[in-house]
Amino acid sequence: MEQGSWITSVIKDFVGRSPLNDMGFEEREKIFDEPLVGFSSGADPLYDEYRSHIGPFYYTPLHLFQKSFPDKELSADDITVISWIIPSTAKTRREQAEQDRYPSERWVRTRDIGEKFNNSIRTHVVEQLEAAGIAAVAPLLSPHWARSDEGPYAPCSNWSERHAAYAAGLGTFGLCDGLITPVGKAMRVGSVVAAIKIPASTRPYYDHHAYCLHFTENTCRKCIPRCPVNALSEEGHDKKRCMRYTEHVMHEYIKEQYGFETYACGLCQSWVPCTDKIPTSEDVSYQKTENI
Repeated sequence: MEQGSWITSVIKDFVGRSPLNDMGFEEREKIFDEPLVGFSSGADPLYDEYRSHIGPFYYTPLHLFQKSFPDKELSADDITVISWIIPSTAKTRREQAEQDRYPSERWVRTRDIGEKFNNSIRTHVVEQLEAAGIAAVAPLLSPHWARSDEGPYAPCSNWSERHAAYAAGLGTFGLCDGLITPVGKAMRVGSVVAAIKIPASTRPYYDHHAYCLHFTENTCRKCIPRCPVNALSEEGHDKKRCMRYTEHVMHEYIKEQYGFETYACGLCQSWVPCTDKIPTSEDVSYQKTENI
């Protein structure tokens, strides 16, 4: 089996069969539907571009690999970034769409239990690669991963799963900074950096906002009124205001209502045309009718 197909099947089989892909209710209910998988080259110029914009603390795939495996001599061309999208279920999306101030229980469980499962995917992919003699590291599980509250894009980190997914052709950014993918932006995203050469996936876009109707058609902007703290506007996403609300107000609400020590919001990712697809003008018109 071709290596890209093998890794894709490793990820899809794990998501489809793992008992960890479970909401934690009395009756079994999956957190995520079938994933999308894409690949980008460690030598893709986008990674250097990210670093030039975000700051010198940001890792390219080669920088991260060298940090993780200092005894291995590789070039950026020898490295592939494996990215995946795990979409929320229709039940979760519908439940979240009914909310206008706080996240629904399924959304919170997807954020908490779901991201723990995403870590299991990261670990599983690394283990499968290592069993085949291929060195690999999951950036978000690496001791070298770090968050920064400095710079023009703060708060940020030294590796972005969404930007890796963009490089792998899996989606583009929306007005609220969420990644709009072929299965929408109600999803989680992950990546692994590996010493393997896999052909890069096709990037079916030339602009990082190609799937957002605000930028391409000057329409939509349905995510703006969904934000309970006015952290969204036509000028973009106020990350600091957003984070203050989610990490404090939402954290306390979630702990009290659902018993989870986590933070979540995601209202801008639900009841919008890009929740579960790449939106079209018709989707905006349809939602206007639905809202009447």
